Amino acid sequence: MAARIDKTVVSGVFSLDGQDFDVDNNVWLVGDDDEVLVIDAPHRAEPILEAIGGRTVTAIVLTHGHNDHITAAVALREATGAPIWFNPEDRMLWDVVYGDGGRAGVVAAPDADLVDGTRFTVAGTTLTALHTPGHSPGSTCLHAPDLTTVFTGDTLFCGGPGATGRSYSDHPTIVASIRSRLLTLHGDTVVRTGHGDDTTVAAETRNVE
Repeated sequence: MAARIDKTVVSGVFSLDGQDFDVDNNVWLVGDDDEVLVIDAPHRAEPILEAIGGRTVTAIVLTHGHNDHITAAVALREATGAPIWFNPEDRMLWDVVYGDGGRAGVVAAPDADLVDGTRFTVAGTTLTALHTPGHSPGSTCLHAPDLTTVFTGDTLFCGGPGATGRSYSDHPTIVASIRSRLLTLHGDTVVRTGHGDDTTVAAETRNVE
């Protein structure tokens, strides 16, 4: 059976720079009836485990270190035994959640470094990591050409680039990342985002300054 893409939405609170925001996060699952790779682990593990449905989890891949994308990662690892892949350039954000005195109340570390060019294979489909700094220094997308899809986390949304008005973010950097790493993909590539609706590379070309 060929790999398919499933989505579940988990709601919770995004906290940064002393402010809290209610958000709905997309969790992407790539796999088949037997195995699955999970992209992002926001808020609570239970709805993600329900979407996994007993399948073997090959990896938990985190697109960046903001709490609304990683708060359930360690609980998900404990429940599935899957390794957490995380870009070390966002370690300062990880430590806000999982460092000594962090929000999660548990001290933990990722299992493996997610860097540009890291490749994952699940259900016969390959995903390649594209380092796209700007929303955060370690922001990373996953390109799955066999599925005509790129998973962009908070780097590119339906409507344009992700937010850059907070700590560790930079607007010129995110625009450069999108132009060089994402807009160079085929225009029909579906952009599956960390929040909100899907879009395509071609549709977002006009929205990138």
